[in-house]
Amino acid sequence: LVPPLIEISEFSATASLAGLFERPVHLHLVHLKGLTIHFPPKEQRGKTINSKTKDVPILIDELVSDNAELDMLPGNPDKPIHQFLIHQLVMHHIGRGRPAPFEAYLKNAAPPGEIHVQGDFGPWHPEDPRTTPVSADYTFSDADLSVFKGISGILSSTGKFGGPLENLQVEGQTTTPDFAVTSGGHPMMLKTEFSATVDGTNGDTLLHPVVARLGGSTLICNGSVFRPPTGKGKEVLLEVTAQNARIQDMLLLAVPTPKSPMTGVVNLKTKFDLPVASQGGGEVVDRLKLKGQFGIAEVSFTDRGVREKVENLSDRAQGRPNDQHEDDPLSQLRGDFTLGGGTITLRNLGFSVAGASVHLDGTYGLRSGALDFHGTAKFQAKPSQMITGFKSTLLKPFDHFFRKNGVTEIPIKVTGKREHPSFGLDFHHKNRSPS
Repeated sequence: LVPPLIEISEFSATASLAGLFERPVHLHLVHLKGLTIHFPPKEQRGKTINSKTKDVPILIDELVSDNAELDMLPGNPDKPIHQFLIHQLVMHHIGRGRPAPFEAYLKNAAPPGEIHVQGDFGPWHPEDPRTTPVSADYTFSDADLSVFKGISGILSSTGKFGGPLENLQVEGQTTTPDFAVTSGGHPMMLKTEFSATVDGTNGDTLLHPVVARLGGSTLICNGSVFRPPTGKGKEVLLEVTAQNARIQDMLLLAVPTPKSPMTGVVNLKTKFDLPVASQGGGEVVDRLKLKGQFGIAEVSFTDRGVREKVENLSDRAQGRPNDQHEDDPLSQLRGDFTLGGGTITLRNLGFSVAGASVHLDGTYGLRSGALDFHGTAKFQAKPSQMITGFKSTLLKPFDHFFRKNGVTEIPIKVTGKREHPSFGLDFHHKNRSPS
């Protein structure tokens, strides 16, 4: 059974005596309490309970409603109702066949925050309320993002929307000065500009596009936000690209270190899938799924110990193991990546330094910081040229075993933790492909 389209707990009105006998009936002020509007699902339109009494045309100068409720009814009774709680609604010049100016204050459920809307509503389409047009400007303030487990920040937004309720065109911008991911804990400025198509009857949204500015980086996002067939909340599916962004901006969100492990200019393309909280864990870092490619230029490590190991690798690769310098010789870092369950898996990860190139596959734990990478390193120098002293003399008879096409190729591994990585030979790794 479909509930009535409109329910009212209390009703009062004022009018002149002459206004009651006019056609349409003219009311000066209507005051409503406990107003509830039920918008039926698409498949049940036209089945609302209608009164058999004759329709009386009415003109209302001003309508005031306190604590109203707008319920968008789902077609599947097992799905939750999409509900808006309207603290106060004021409408003017309400009459058949024309839009009515309105102003409303309402509370958004998730993220919780206050919305102020001002614009025009109507004319009302009683036979199909979801096609009723609306156009308005809005402000959304003090939205607490911590309701989404795994992130935090206070968001504000301004913009405008227009169209039928089931197909609203929305444009706006958001500002979150203290956006943070729990796994990283570094608050950062996040600003977005967006254009979207929103089904106001269920909240499903098509994004085209969102331009997000995180710190000093810009990301372009296209995709959708929708309610999946099972589970509560919304799933986010996006295509994300970044050109000439800063890798340190992204790493600071994810890693709980005082400063980013590296700096550089990153180009990125990835698919972004954030399922609802009931699928794949609670926090964002555990639910988020990524799959894409990246390239980082002008790479520099912020930890001096890591820089020294890379510099030492370059010196030895060129046959100068006694050299010491303070250059950071790492060239572009690139690879394919996937993220799932809080673990990044990297494939075809490659970078080069003067005298050497390295190719690795492996995993990195966002929470634990654990590194487990295996692959090969190709060096310009012979093995005996990469070390000094008596060991160099011992290795000379074996140089040719590691030489291939004029370079030395050696299996290597990178293990340990993010703060203290360990580099070593990897002759016995079971998954190592033969060269």
